[in-house]
Amino acid sequence: MPLAYISHPDCLLHDMGAGHPESPERLTAIEDQLIASGLDMWLRRHDAPLATREQLLRAHDAAYVDEVERRSPVEGRVLLDQGDTSMNPHSHRAALRAAGAGVLAVDLLMRGEVESAFCAVRPPGHHAERGRAMGFCIFNNVAIAALHALEAHGLSRVAIVDFDVHHGNGTEQILGGDPRVLFASTFRHPFYPYSGADVANERVVNVPLPAGTRGPAFRAAVEDRWLPALEAFRPELILVSAGFDAHREDDMGGFGLVEDDYAWVTAALKQVARRHAAGRVASCLEGGYALSALGRSVVAHLNALIE
Repeated sequence: MPLAYISHPDCLLHDMGAGHPESPERLTAIEDQLIASGLDMWLRRHDAPLATREQLLRAHDAAYVDEVERRSPVEGRVLLDQGDTSMNPHSHRAALRAAGAGVLAVDLLMRGEVESAFCAVRPPGHHAERGRAMGFCIFNNVAIAALHALEAHGLSRVAIVDFDVHHGNGTEQILGGDPRVLFASTFRHPFYPYSGADVANERVVNVPLPAGTRGPAFRAAVEDRWLPALEAFRPELILVSAGFDAHREDDMGGFGLVEDDYAWVTAALKQVARRHAAGRVASCLEGGYALSALGRSVVAHLNALIE
């Protein structure tokens, strides 16, 4: 089956200022590598819809959803947190597209139109909490997608895996107490957002790793912690918070992963999905700020999803 590639031009218009690492160039770097690799011909492209209020409210407080809309500027920028997450006049619409992409990915998978999907969207989402923006994130795209699968499609077990170098604190806050969701995460610790290391919850499999972690230690964490938990949980759908800032070329992360590590973990997740979830995997872009490494890593990730 082809892979659904979900994006939208609105996501290029969200801009938090010159020099900000979460830039529109991230998406163009991915597009450039898709063309260079020849992978583009295997993708079925879809425009991300705008997430509805009903979809947002499954994951976020109504007051917060209203605040984001109210604070959307006519010109200039407004800060949503202590300094690293802001909105320009296009950001609210981009955030709705990013959340809507995950919803569409779930719909396409559940209708059997594709087996895998990748959401090339921004702003990212896994730091956004139920009532707070943070860490470049406005709405929690993967949490919204998971709750859509559970509530609109009636699934009983959804797994979220997060290999971004930063802990997905927002995803855990929103879904960590839901017995229908397994959340498995690797992340650098101690490191922003300084959370996730002391969780006692059978549905949360957090694996904090030290600065400098490279592929062998990352793969061991996945094999020893993630995969047994996923097999026991038997997910009906796997969602991936796909952050590529653990790449060795990404100086914001301090890890040492390479493209083969992303291909390996994706293939391992795909095998779990084939055993328990009819192959269904949907992936949402999170971090990744070294542009060439980001593009190459996404290509490796997508190749493993397609195989």
